[in-house]
Amino acid sequence: MNKKCSNLFIILALLCCFTAQAFERESIWPKGKMPDTQNHQIAAMSDEAGQDNFNPKKHRTPYLEWFDAPAPEVRNGSCMILISGGGYEVTCDMANIKQWREELTRQGVQCVSLVYRTPRPEGLPIYQTAWEDGQRAVRMVRSEAKKRGYDPDKIGVIGMSAGSHLSLLLATSSQTPAYKPVDALDTVPCHINWAILNSPAYITTDSDTGTASSRQGYGVDVKLSSVFKFDSKTCPISMHHGGRDPFSPNGSTLVYRQLRRMHIPAELHLYANEGHRALGLDRGVEFLRQMGFLGELQPEVDVEERYPSDDARASYVKEDIWPEGKMPCVDPDQGTPYIEWHMPKVLKTNKIQIMYSGGAYNGNSPESFEVTPIRRYLNELGITVVTMRYRSPRPKPESGLAKHTNAWQDLQRAIRVVRSEAAQRGLNPDSIGIMGSSAGGHLTLMGVTSSMHRSYNYIDDIDKLPCNVQWGIGIYPAYVLTDGLDGHNTQGGNEDSNVIAPEFSFDLKTAPMLFIHGDADGYASMGSVKVWEKMRSMGIQSELHTLCLRPHCFQAEASPGTGSYTWMERVAEYLKLK
Repeated sequence: MNKKCSNLFIILALLCCFTAQAFERESIWPKGKMPDTQNHQIAAMSDEAGQDNFNPKKHRTPYLEWFDAPAPEVRNGSCMILISGGGYEVTCDMANIKQWREELTRQGVQCVSLVYRTPRPEGLPIYQTAWEDGQRAVRMVRSEAKKRGYDPDKIGVIGMSAGSHLSLLLATSSQTPAYKPVDALDTVPCHINWAILNSPAYITTDSDTGTASSRQGYGVDVKLSSVFKFDSKTCPISMHHGGRDPFSPNGSTLVYRQLRRMHIPAELHLYANEGHRALGLDRGVEFLRQMGFLGELQPEVDVEERYPSDDARASYVKEDIWPEGKMPCVDPDQGTPYIEWHMPKVLKTNKIQIMYSGGAYNGNSPESFEVTPIRRYLNELGITVVTMRYRSPRPKPESGLAKHTNAWQDLQRAIRVVRSEAAQRGLNPDSIGIMGSSAGGHLTLMGVTSSMHRSYNYIDDIDKLPCNVQWGIGIYPAYVLTDGLDGHNTQGGNEDSNVIAPEFSFDLKTAPMLFIHGDADGYASMGSVKVWEKMRSMGIQSELHTLCLRPHCFQAEASPGTGSYTWMERVAEYLKLK
């Protein structure tokens, strides 16, 4: 290639790069009509504002930046407003905006970014001018739906930090005018149809003046900030928050609780040991898909049909856990408890996962849909799985025993038996987790929180071993709160009076957990949430995912691309197998 052609090639390449990024900008306020104008404020992303030739006087008016429309074959009529964070001091989330735009456009969503006024206004609430810009922006986005090819009733927002605070205002408080009307556009409704919040800041009253949470969101006097009205147009929300975020994740749990009180579908995704950043975009997409905002759901698939084979299993051993004549509190009607070792063909970790089904403590089976598919999936990933059949049905009333007592005895003994045999199988006796669903989730909480409390008198040397575990996995645990000690939660677990059941000790060996729970479960997801809050208050970092619109046994049949379909991946990620 000669020099002239080479130079032309470089120029054309640069022009292509420039064109690919030359998105359409649209001012949201008419000239001279912007409310609460302050001369120290600008509307520009940090990369632009940081350039040497940046002129603040030319960047006073907030704007929408319209991105390329999705390809016709994937377009689904949805539009997402992308909102940067930056403490209401700057708008700095260029990387997040790029990631959100690329992924959501790929999913068929029209994307548009809102660049609002910063830094914080003087003499006004820190969010006021941004809220004005946000309401005006939603009106403009709705007014242009027909022209740009999306549904005016399928408009959502996604934000980060202060951008999530603004998103929450738009999601919960659209019936409160942020400014006086300036023209005919202000007759257009400014409510949104969904929101995805990443690490929302300033949500609790110990931070709502614009600081990190001064008391980490704890305290009987720490509430949700009153700026959020939760009015009649409040929309479904998916919240994503790190357990170590200085802008307390308790803000997200409080928002979730209020949405549940209002019977508004919601998701809550809490990540152990994560700080202040955007988390779980894939979970946000699953939320949109489950809610139907990405188009019609695919037909649901039976979970047992997805994992029909034991090809990944190398060996199988079944054994009783109690020596003959030594089982405590014997009731012949409850059957004989046992464990089954399922060793993978390719062992990739020395961890051990014990698991068992639910059944209201009236029945349980290692062959249940709650056990067999996930057991096969984990074997494929190279981890040893031990399944357990515990005693059921419940103890007879005349025994005086609680519904879970015999099962708890079986679990403590099973953990000790597994620990006693781990080393000879090439496994780590100090890397054992337990997992159960429904009543089995309740049993998991017993094993996780109360291992220092003896459930039976010791009978042999195996009982000299500890029965604590290193992690627990609770799948829609039942009977967790006092409004649902023996059935569905009568108040949805949402009220402060609905406290954690007294049988959970939360002793000094309490282990971290992963919770996965359907938001529409009669055995309320607030049980998982309140245990998560309790563990965090103890300094224990756990992970939690709730799934909008999903009932008890959410995984039995699920649509591809939803959280109920991919839930096993959350387990694998938690176990660091992926």
